[in-house]
Amino acid sequence: MTDQRELAAALRGAVRGEVDLGVTARALTTMDASNYRRIPLGVVAPRDADDVAAALAVCREHGVPVVPRGGGTSIAGQATGTGIVLDFTRHMNRLLSLDPEAGTAVVQPGLVLDRLQEAAAPHGLRFGPDPSTHGRCTLGGMIGNNSCGSHSVAWGTTADNVRTLSVITARGERLRPGPGWAGAPTGLSALVEGELSRLRTGFPDLRRRISGYAVDALLPENRADVARSLCGSEGTLAVLTEAELTLVRAPRARALAVLAYADESGAAQAASGLLPYRPLTVEGMAADLVPSAADLPRGGAWLFVEAGGDTEAEARAAAEAIVRAADVVDALVVTDPARQRTLWRIREDASGTATRMADGSEAWPGWEDCAVPPARLGDYLRDFRALLAEHGLRGTPYGHFGDGCIHVRIDFDLLTEPGVARFRRFSEELADLVVAHGGSLSGEHGDGQARAELLPRMYGAETVALFERVKGVWDPDGLLNPGMLVRPAPLDADLRFTALPREPVDVAFGYPADAGDFSAAVRRCVGVAKCRTTSVSGSAVMCPSFRATGEEEHSTRGRARLLHEMLAGEVVTDGWRSTEVRDALDLCLSCKGCRSDCPVGVDMATYKAEFLHHHYAGRRRPAAHYAMGRLPVWLSWAARTRTAGVANALASLGPLARLAKRVGGIAREREIPPLATEPFSRWWRRRRTSAEGGGPLVVLWPDTFTEHLSPSVGRAAVRVLEAAGMRVVLPPTLRPGSGGRGGPGGRVGDARSRSPFSLLTARRGRVCCGLTYISTGQLDRARAVLGRTLDLLEPVLATDAPLVVLEPSCAAALRTDAPELLHDDPRAARLASRVLTFAEALERHAPDWTPPAVNRPVTGQTHCHQHAVLGDGPDRRLRETAGLTGELAGGCCGLAGNFGFEKGHYDVSRTCAEEQLLPSVREAPQDAVVQADGFSCRTQLEQVGGVRGRHLAEILAEALEEKGR
Repeated sequence: MTDQRELAAALRGAVRGEVDLGVTARALTTMDASNYRRIPLGVVAPRDADDVAAALAVCREHGVPVVPRGGGTSIAGQATGTGIVLDFTRHMNRLLSLDPEAGTAVVQPGLVLDRLQEAAAPHGLRFGPDPSTHGRCTLGGMIGNNSCGSHSVAWGTTADNVRTLSVITARGERLRPGPGWAGAPTGLSALVEGELSRLRTGFPDLRRRISGYAVDALLPENRADVARSLCGSEGTLAVLTEAELTLVRAPRARALAVLAYADESGAAQAASGLLPYRPLTVEGMAADLVPSAADLPRGGAWLFVEAGGDTEAEARAAAEAIVRAADVVDALVVTDPARQRTLWRIREDASGTATRMADGSEAWPGWEDCAVPPARLGDYLRDFRALLAEHGLRGTPYGHFGDGCIHVRIDFDLLTEPGVARFRRFSEELADLVVAHGGSLSGEHGDGQARAELLPRMYGAETVALFERVKGVWDPDGLLNPGMLVRPAPLDADLRFTALPREPVDVAFGYPADAGDFSAAVRRCVGVAKCRTTSVSGSAVMCPSFRATGEEEHSTRGRARLLHEMLAGEVVTDGWRSTEVRDALDLCLSCKGCRSDCPVGVDMATYKAEFLHHHYAGRRRPAAHYAMGRLPVWLSWAARTRTAGVANALASLGPLARLAKRVGGIAREREIPPLATEPFSRWWRRRRTSAEGGGPLVVLWPDTFTEHLSPSVGRAAVRVLEAAGMRVVLPPTLRPGSGGRGGPGGRVGDARSRSPFSLLTARRGRVCCGLTYISTGQLDRARAVLGRTLDLLEPVLATDAPLVVLEPSCAAALRTDAPELLHDDPRAARLASRVLTFAEALERHAPDWTPPAVNRPVTGQTHCHQHAVLGDGPDRRLRETAGLTGELAGGCCGLAGNFGFEKGHYDVSRTCAEEQLLPSVREAPQDAVVQADGFSCRTQLEQVGGVRGRHLAEILAEALEEKGR
């Protein structure tokens, strides 16, 4: 048995890069994007090839296996192992050179594909293969799996685009494989010369043949290309340290033809007939995988066929020729790049969307990417559908129809013994079906553990024995990625679900999408790692903390992995008390970006609140949880005692401010925002006595931020809503039946309710969404606060009056967190259904009202909760009608409620702001209006950017005043 301390000491003494055999590092690398889970001994992040050689030497001496790993997005289990994981993404991630004249690039294995594409684009070049994970998969992983992507019909697989490689064998030999036997280890050529007949006849002639070793690339007629033979070897033969790649000339213009068919069989039959038109892509998917088909032509399945040209007109003409040649139900040709990206995102997100069936049940990889000759794809799909039905399984095929490669996730039951047994039987029968159609078990993602056991059914025992001999030449000690490709582990062993609890875990939230099962919620993360993209475009948000730190543990996937291991209890052994999970969640901004941007709907903000609730149960919390988590209490107290001015004066004194921040767990770099000397509801009571007159009645929600910190937003909203013809009231301030005017039979609400005991009942007499309690995991308090709020709102809920919420984070809390936390109180769901944003209220209840013309450019950022939960369609339309031109940035401002104020978070908070928000403001026209609907966003703009942001209500109210309306 390996002595971990001795191994760690030896690695640290030999390697200059990071060596981590701790709990977090191991937990983060137990899984890739497959069904499999294997616990490693630790992780090494080598700085260069010398580090790789040194790590291999130490592992060889200790008899410890080595697994090379890139982005960890492999779907067959080949990026998991029980020894040392080599993480190339941290240091060996550079583009070493790019030669535009020769059309080549030299890269390190940890370079993410998109970074290469960005560097090549100014020269009109690109790397041909482009998997849907292009924003996070690495070139080393692509070479290891021989990845393909949507453009393989035009530019082939990764192996077709590799010139030479630099590798180190398990025994430390440094080689440079290429054509003409270059870089071949001793004995390889002799082995091939003795098997020429088998190599010429035993391999299917199929472009997407990824299964097994590409030993036939070593035939004389194939230039004896050693580099090509290593592509798809899944890190089992040698460790890649550098690669010279061929780049292709990208067309200057592209047009996307979306062809609609009645079903996927019709689309599959049509795909091969389009290949003579030399398309760049022929991708297929069915309606089951499309959240909304609104942007697609009518049909039940679609082919995404891309055509290129030197001009837009030439590209469009090529696409229209394809449409004319296709027998379609309907078709659409798009040349606008932005709209093309929107359509392609539908296809790219299928790898995550496919993990859930239409009824919400789980579906899993394992038979992701079989490939058959394109002309036989329609027949294969019919047989495949029949086999699914025979086993009582469901799955929706999609993928690279032009190459005959089908992706599908199937609703296997991998949690019970009978379900796993059926998984095995189906796998064996499907392997036979693929072979009967002349296909390959893997057409893109590799064999790994999922399919390697079945390779004899495709190649026969003798050819598989040849693969073992090849492995023996390259890696005679079996050190590299054992259990993959040759001498494989069983396909039904090491399943990642077996370690999870069999009974539901006792939790606070309801997890309605997962039948109340927290384990099922955590299982949502299948590892596609969209959260690991290092840049976002448009309005996307997920995952700001990963982009700020570059650390896996601060990605949504990393946190989900740690929660998975916490539930499993083998690596993370102290359950809810785990400091490793706590530390990983500490930098989660609770932005909720993953709730919408994650293809499988992981909601890490909720998981974080749940964890903190259990972690601190019965224990003292961090100071920030008391200072900012209970902010509504402190601010209400200041308002009742009318001491806001005194508090502001004290906060302006340096020594007292520093002391307050130290005691409250607030970052020393932050300024304490001033309190309003007149809260919004006090202004409301002073300005009017009732809301009489016509027009639709709306209840304006006085959230904590509007009430005590930004009452100008509330005043502006009242001005605009009334100008639009609405009757505005505030919620009741006394519980029903307490004798106040908000009781049964009284007014819906006017925030003027009084009783002789108002000072005693005021704390219980204000509605609150519970956001600050939820974000700090004080869920018992949050439930109590929301329960009191529901009591107060009973008169409102008895009517059809909407609740207009100005603060996006509060609106999101009421719309999603409240019903999920109070899942046993039907009033919470009724409340959630009444919540409207400011723009939604105007659009629904004043559809004929025309806002004042601002006629200025706008800049700023869409609130992350607005993006993730509420949607911003009404806001966009309202801005457009008001003449506010331009787009708001995506991402997260980085302040995110209490996050950016907490001690230790300032640097990450500022980095998040500098990603999109602050650059968009700096680059905006001088006369641009800075819109920021969230109090956090406005505070971040002011404190970090020195810019004043305004709520959309303030912008419109000011325009009304200027026009005297």
